[in-house]
Order: sequence, then C-alpha cells, then structure tokens
Amino acid sequence: MAISLGINPITWTNDDMPELGGGTSLETCLSETRQAGFAGIEMGGKFPRCANILEPILARHGLVLVSGWYSAQLRKRSVEGELSAVSDHLELLAAMGCSVMVFAEGHGSTDCDPNAPISARPRLEKGEWREYGRKLTEVAEHMQERGVRLAFHHHMGTVVQTESEVDALMASTGTEVGLLLDTGHMAFAGGDPVATARRHARRIVHVHCKDVRPPVLRAVLASDHSFLAAVLGGVFTVPGDGGIDFPSILGPLARSGYSGWLVVEAEQDPAKAHPLTFARLGYQNLSRMARQAGFTLEGA
Repeated sequence: MAISLGINPITWTNDDMPELGGGTSLETCLSETRQAGFAGIEMGGKFPRCANILEPILARHGLVLVSGWYSAQLRKRSVEGELSAVSDHLELLAAMGCSVMVFAEGHGSTDCDPNAPISARPRLEKGEWREYGRKLTEVAEHMQERGVRLAFHHHMGTVVQTESEVDALMASTGTEVGLLLDTGHMAFAGGDPVATARRHARRIVHVHCKDVRPPVLRAVLASDHSFLAAVLGGVFTVPGDGGIDFPSILGPLARSGYSGWLVVEAEQDPAKAHPLTFARLGYQNLSRMARQAGFTLEGA
C-alpha cells in the first residue's frame, strides 16, 4: 500500500510550552520540513486558520496539511455542544482536504499542567464507557459526512491513556470512530504498541510515530513527574532513535491495507535536539522501516 510521510511542527515549536522554539518562525518550520523530505505537516499554533491564506503558504513549500489537533470536552458536553465547538476546526480541515482530524478528550486532562504528576490524570469509570462511546460515535458520524474521519488520540494525562482503555474505547464505539495510534504515548503508558497495532489495525486511521528513550522513561515513571517534565527530560525522540520496534508495528498496518499518513511527532527541546537534524533522521529511519514493512511511499 502507498502511504505518505508527514511531521508535526512540535519538532520546531511547542504550543504547550512556548519557551520551546517560541522564536522559530513558521517559514523556518515549513522550509525545513520540506528539506527533510516530508510531504505534509500537521497544524500548529503559528499557522493561519483560514484555508485561503494557509493553502498557498503550504503550496509554496510543496506541502499539504495532514491534520490538526482538537481537544474535546465531550465528557461534559452534549453531542450538539461538541459539534458546535468543533465546527470551525472541522470546516478548516475539510477545506484543506484533510482526511482525518486528531481528536483527543481534554476534559480534566493533566498533560498540559507542568505541576501535575503523571499519576494524577483523570479516568472514566466502568459505567461511563458506553455513554461516552455513543456520543463519540455520533460526533464521528457527523464529521464523516464532511469527509473527515475522527482519529481518536490516546494520550498521556487523559482518560484514554492505557492499552486497556484503548480497547475499551474501540469496544464502546462504532466503526465511524477511527483510532490514532501514537507509538510513543502507548509505550509511555506501559502498553504494547505492537500488540495494539495488530489488534486494532483495521480501526487505525492515523499514526503518530515517536520513539522513547527507555532510561529516561524509567526515571520519569519512578519520579512521577509531569508529562511536560518528561518531554523536557528527553523521553521522546524520532523513530529509530529509541527502544520501540517500529517494523513490528508497521507490518500489521501494511497487511491490513493502511493507506494514510505516518507522522513523525517527537516533541523535544529544540535547543538540545536540533530540529532539522532530527527531522531528517526521522524521515530517513521511518521511510526505510515503512518500505521494509511492505509500504510504498507516495512521491518517492
């Protein structure tokens, strides 16, 4: 199957921690994305939010918009309330030709709190999964009518963090709800990204490819520091630079017919991890491993 490689601008500038790459321009980010070899990029805080303005900027660099993050409040909102809140973002992604939306549950999350220990994140009670899944499926059905799949992002610090919680989400939702497999977040949460890829291959509609540095991860888990402190400590890196077995993850996706994007999303401190250097390394490693898994690369 043919897939495309993209990257997230968090390699250059971190919206959750503006001190990381805050002075890096959008022009630099886009120029270096293309230099590294990527065909597309996800949305960042420095991007214009008007398709008529954003599209020619990306086209000038030979790039397309892959997707964009959305933090939902569906645990407390009605379906109608969530659809109202997401409408502008959905319209932008649809206008830009994006096939998926990165969709995470933000209510009560601790991932953006520098003082919240990893253990303090919220949880869904056993009896809440069915209703949450029903609401999420309705939102996904509406989005699909606009040509954009909901790609649910399991994420540290949220109610869907662990492997078992991903399983519960998939069991509680209709097939309209796609899964975003984030290799780094799954490993960070103590899950098995290989097993998750095998079990849910046909529901996976988007993939964030980040690696983890095992010694840093062990130290972070032992200290119970915040997620942001873990990022500053270097827990994440690009594929092939850590301990995750990417070929074993990509194989089941290739066999299931996955034809979406593989996105390098490896937030680090750009003062310690030179963005263009790591973007190139991520592209080289991921493209090699994708071909080994049986994928062909669009435009390659």
